[in-house]
Amino acid sequence: MFGLGKKRSKLGKFIDKHSVSTVEFSKETGVSRRTLTKACNEADYVPSPAVMKKILKSVRKVDPGLKMNDFWDI
Repeated sequence: MFGLGKKRSKLGKFIDKHSVSTVEFSKETGVSRRTLTKACNEADYVPSPAVMKKILKSVRKVDPGLKMNDFWDI
């Protein structure tokens, strides 16, 4: 089971909801595991635009209607 007892950002909750590990998601997106873990655990972390683009590209394979604002306050 994913996400038990962890404080998670909106991105982290999305990944947990779809039962994907950060390691798997890291390989799919091409974003380092460390950066992805930071984005999933810290609600106030905003990644660089290039990293956002890589993450959104993979996330949109599951839900094409998602936008940057769904995960980060920009």
